[in-house]
Amino acid sequence: MTVPGIPNNLALSTTCFGTRLRSIEDQAFAAVAMGFRQIELGLSDAPPTMNGFEDTQRETGVRLTSIIAGCLKPRSDKAPPPSLSSSSAEEREQALGSARRHIQVAQRLGAPIVVVRGSSVADNKLRQEAETLHARRAREGWSDELGEEMRAFVQRVQKKGQRQVEHLCRSLHELMQEFPETKLAIEPGGHIDDLLCFDAMGWVLDDLEQLAYWHDVGRVHMRQRCGLPGQGRWLETYAARMVGVHLQDAAELEAEMPPGQGEVDFKLVAEYTPKSAAKVLEIDQKHGRTEILASVQFLTDLGF
Repeated sequence: MTVPGIPNNLALSTTCFGTRLRSIEDQAFAAVAMGFRQIELGLSDAPPTMNGFEDTQRETGVRLTSIIAGCLKPRSDKAPPPSLSSSSAEEREQALGSARRHIQVAQRLGAPIVVVRGSSVADNKLRQEAETLHARRAREGWSDELGEEMRAFVQRVQKKGQRQVEHLCRSLHELMQEFPETKLAIEPGGHIDDLLCFDAMGWVLDDLEQLAYWHDVGRVHMRQRCGLPGQGRWLETYAARMVGVHLQDAAELEAEMPPGQGEVDFKLVAEYTPKSAAKVLEIDQKHGRTEILASVQFLTDLGF
């Protein structure tokens, strides 16, 4: 097991702390004590207070690699946040305002990358159908028939979401024009009703040459488990644009597992991940220090 305090080349997402530590100062010190010299501001049910981070940086040398758009608000809010892809101009403007605040925080704290995650297609019937399909999979298990239904469903989501993808591209273009010094990266979601399916991700990246790709190992594996394009295809296609990766394991119906405890082929991920990409450990808050350190050892042994 990795000895606490020995520096590693990974970053730790604050998502891993959950509600255990309530200030970014405490989270940074805890990360450094485990050997991390880089952290990411991730999503949380209770975002930490940001007071004292600049002093902590000076004292420990910890760096902020990236922040996830939305990390300044609680993840557990019942109403979904306004989306950059919304068909409502008012909602898009609200989402742009939120994204601007996150980018400004990133610039103030020295984080070079802001990650924008995919969101569900704006169609309540399709969302309900996605929930029904996931419930069937949990209840009945996997079958070729269910896989065909899921693939057909994703095709309908893709067709229905084309206009939303256009709105997303315009919103991202506006942000990149306003904040050229901050790198924006787009990350796929983990559900079958996600707007950024495999093909749509390509459309967005083709349309916006300065936009980067952020890979999520666990979420892509969950999509693969639904019979959708798998880890290798995502990596082979989009690794050239990759500036970061969220490292988490997944199995069957569970993601955000410690690497090495699930089904993900991390040797494949290591092969495609650029040396310059930010490598961020992001696991569920129920896993503690022991699991975090074991994950570091597992990933380090594979060359991360």
